[in-house]
Amino acid sequence: MVQSGKEQNIIDHSGIDCSVRGVTLNSNDTNEELQTQQRERDEAVSDMKDAFGDVEEINENKEKKVIHMNDKLTECARYSGLKRKHKSISHNKSDKKTFDFSDVDKVYELLLEQTQSVLKKNEKDGLAKVFKHFRDEGWASEQALRQYHIGPVLFPQAVARFRKFFFSKCTPELREHILQLGPSPEADQLILPLLGKFSFTEFSDEIARYKVLAETADLTKPHTWFPLARAMKRRIIYHSGPTNSGKTFNALQRFKAASSGIYCGPLRLLAMEVYDNVNADGVYCSLITGQERKEVPFATHVACTVEMVSMMKSYEVAILDEIQMITDEYRGWAWTRAFLGVPADEVHVCGDPSALKLIRELCAVTGDDFEEYSYERFEPLSIDDNSLGGRYGNIKPGDCIVSFSRRDIFSIKRSIEMVTKNRCCVIYGALPPETRRHQAQLFNDPNSGYDVLVATDAVGMGLNLNIRRVIFHSIEKYTGTVVEKVPASHVKQIAGRAGRRGTMYEAGIATTFFSKDMPYLLQCMSEPFGEAHSAGLFPGFEQIELFASQLPEATLAKLFDRFAESCRVDGSFFLCNHENLKQIAGVIDKVKDLTLEDKMSFILAPVNSRNPKVVGALLSFALAYSRRLPVHLAMGAPTESARSVLQLMDLEARHHVLSLYLYLSQRLPEEYFPQKEQAEQMAADVALVLGQSLVQTNIKTMHAYPTAAQRKLRKNKSPQR
Repeated sequence: MVQSGKEQNIIDHSGIDCSVRGVTLNSNDTNEELQTQQRERDEAVSDMKDAFGDVEEINENKEKKVIHMNDKLTECARYSGLKRKHKSISHNKSDKKTFDFSDVDKVYELLLEQTQSVLKKNEKDGLAKVFKHFRDEGWASEQALRQYHIGPVLFPQAVARFRKFFFSKCTPELREHILQLGPSPEADQLILPLLGKFSFTEFSDEIARYKVLAETADLTKPHTWFPLARAMKRRIIYHSGPTNSGKTFNALQRFKAASSGIYCGPLRLLAMEVYDNVNADGVYCSLITGQERKEVPFATHVACTVEMVSMMKSYEVAILDEIQMITDEYRGWAWTRAFLGVPADEVHVCGDPSALKLIRELCAVTGDDFEEYSYERFEPLSIDDNSLGGRYGNIKPGDCIVSFSRRDIFSIKRSIEMVTKNRCCVIYGALPPETRRHQAQLFNDPNSGYDVLVATDAVGMGLNLNIRRVIFHSIEKYTGTVVEKVPASHVKQIAGRAGRRGTMYEAGIATTFFSKDMPYLLQCMSEPFGEAHSAGLFPGFEQIELFASQLPEATLAKLFDRFAESCRVDGSFFLCNHENLKQIAGVIDKVKDLTLEDKMSFILAPVNSRNPKVVGALLSFALAYSRRLPVHLAMGAPTESARSVLQLMDLEARHHVLSLYLYLSQRLPEEYFPQKEQAEQMAADVALVLGQSLVQTNIKTMHAYPTAAQRKLRKNKSPQR
């Protein structure tokens, strides 16, 4: 029943007593509350008058009031309550800001409960930018892998599906908050755990499979892989110094004085040199490289390439030469394995200071004692004030001209021999170790008639050379994809080859052939050695075999990729580059009836994947072995010296194939490689012919042969008949 008096009260939906004419308030309310409530009531009265007219008019027409007053007053009260609710929201906007977005469970529940969300175009564009930043910046993918086992392959797929879910389900509060954050690390940190919860539901099978793969590809704590070394309290001695400072010499003195020892070098050339010198000093020493084994009866010492070091035999002294190569992108794993695993009472590591901090940190992990010995050059290396001005006539005896392009070596040699009386020796990486050694002997012999050396960066290590002055013909190098400046550490190592104690050139000099390169040389020589932060790793066969058991249908090439995606490493390590192995794996995958262990023997063989002749030989060897047939060499001994660079390259490829044959003969059953002795003799013959070819002055350079583009241009310009 509706009362008609002027003091009639209206009860609104919020339960507040609201009088049209008078106001009844609690005496305990504050002045501010009184004012707020009075203002709201005045507004309610005004709204009611606008909608229905003055209450006095209603009283004059009692029939209309009786019929309509109840409905009108109820509507007025509802309207007034809604306005107060709106004002309450506007006065308390901070409620949205104080929403706890860090409560992942609560936020995700809101997303699940939310009905279809409709986004405006600007909101959709803004959220798209946030999700693009999340997907592409790298932090999120790393954390998704580490925290939620969302692998690199699954990550973009999971982000795409979660984005679609988020766009359709996000609440206004969450949407506004993320748009305020924008593409930022803060937004990434908010989205990541939501993606994790979403993925556990949507991709549970994929994540479970990935967790199993990750466990089999775990490369953390690599020091635990070598129990024999961990059972010892080793003494690590770091011989730190630049080139020609005597650091390796001192380590070798301790090596020869020990009751047993192993020397691990980066090159066959260095292992062969130590083998010769140590035996010459009366210490029985064997030689083990990838291509040959020379077992000396009763030998107590071994000189080997670093990949061949045994972890099953203990020594008094071990030497790891060029320890800074532990950070090498491709071969660093071999130094890491040798350093962590060689069971020796004393481990002497020799190299420049760049790896000093890293080795000290690794010693803290292994529990080994650490000592450091620093060395300086016997004679300082000086930088010439002037370049050669681009003139070959300024070349003098004792000079070594360094080019980082093998293509330029023979044109430089020819130019020098044309304008001076000097004759040149040549050294570059593709030459057999025996040939490089012979060229070094010619250059070092003052009576040989060869007094200038032209070389690539292969001159940086592995040979003792009597160089007066190192001249950089260029300071740029083609990396396989781009041409870029040679790193400062590389420049310093090569420049340091100038000057050698006990020779007529004890004080070394470095300069450039062109004046434009001199500022960069000065910059490199003034820079301190960089600091290495991580060591290379690569899985052993047992781990690859275990990983492969989880992916029985995967090819070897795919297996390497999946391992790289799944593996975990500690902060002090990185996974070495496996691109070359993957290319070789693509070839070996074509061969049937090979066990995984057999395939790995072929894949890990020293093969240049860019040399089609050598890759073809590897494939033919693998095919024959898979059929359990004897592997034969389809080549004869060379009969004459090379007269062109192309013929030289053919000889180099032959030697590479022979080295490959010898390498495989040491890892696979010998009965399948019946021509081992013949291959050794042929390799020696090829190396000899190569050496004879290099000293000729009439080698036809690559520039004499037109490229495919030049041949096409000549064909187009030829007169039509």
